[in-house]
Amino acid sequence: MSLNDAVHWSTDLGGGTTVALIQAGTFLTDAGAVFGPVPRLLWERQVTAELTDDHRLVQALNCLLIETPAGRVLVETGIGERTDEKTRTSRRYAGDPILAALVRAGFDPATVDVVAMSHLHFDHAGGLLDRDGQRAFPRATIVAQRAEWEIALGDNPRLVASYDQPELRLVRDWGAASWADGERELLPGVSVIPTGGHSAGHQAIVVRGHGPNARTLGFFGDLAMRPWSANPKWVTAFDDFPLDSVLVKGALFARAAAEGWTIVLSHERLQPVGRLVADRDRFAFQPG
Repeated sequence: MSLNDAVHWSTDLGGGTTVALIQAGTFLTDAGAVFGPVPRLLWERQVTAELTDDHRLVQALNCLLIETPAGRVLVETGIGERTDEKTRTSRRYAGDPILAALVRAGFDPATVDVVAMSHLHFDHAGGLLDRDGQRAFPRATIVAQRAEWEIALGDNPRLVASYDQPELRLVRDWGAASWADGERELLPGVSVIPTGGHSAGHQAIVVRGHGPNARTLGFFGDLAMRPWSANPKWVTAFDDFPLDSVLVKGALFARAAAEGWTIVLSHERLQPVGRLVADRDRFAFQPG
């Protein structure tokens, strides 16, 4: 990759596998919804500095660009370029969408081999098409879980509220050609692991380097949205299956902490990279 200073962060995991973080803009979301059942008395002190006048938080759209000897994987696509002006204004979208962000960072989107999404909510799968409705990554396969496609294009009004169904229908055949049924290795060292919880077909992406000093990186999608997500019991109002979230976060975070994985948070703007460490009966996120 001929990446430049527009990349927000990058690392070498070993054996020719590198990962770069590219933020595809930001948007605002309701603070209460982010914390779901967590009492405001507990969470407000953590976000006082960033709360807007209408009690919203700035959420980054963090995407990963993975380079391996076998090919290139993009993780997440952000909101994209096809939202109407009313929606952009109400959610206060800002910054470059994924295609412009990749180009600005010195990377050609046409060379992406695989696009993997943690799930298909509008802020993760919105950049699959370009402004004109063409495939944004023309040679890539796209990978989400079959269960996620089924829910995203279903008719349950509660479960589909966060999906842009008209856009997803445009890419349904593209997605069906390579959807995953459970854990799958996309390229050597790059795997998706179904988790559920946040959505029916939510998945984590795990990247493993090779060689004597190899390291592992985990991207847990919206199970690890911001630093406070490290407490498995803190779930969001957006989690369709919150009890599942609590259980899977506990198990997944324990493994990541024990093995010293590098963790990238899905929506943290300022310090999105760090590690999970055990903290009594929960975990804490340590940036850096």
